[in-house]
Amino acid sequence: MNAGMMLLVIVGGLTGFVTTAYLAISVPGVILWKIYRKLRYGYKLYD
Repeated sequence: MNAGMMLLVIVGGLTGFVTTAYLAISVPGVILWKIYRKLRYGYKLYD
C-alpha cells in the first residue's frame, strides 16, 4: 500500500472510533442525568 492510502485508512479508523466512543459515553450519560434530575428535583424524564 502507498502512504496516501494508509493515511486515509488511519484517519477513517480514528474517525469511526471517536464517533463510537462519543455515542457510547454520551447516551448513558444523558439517561443517568435525566434520572438524577428526576430523583433530585422531580422533573419529568421527557423534558
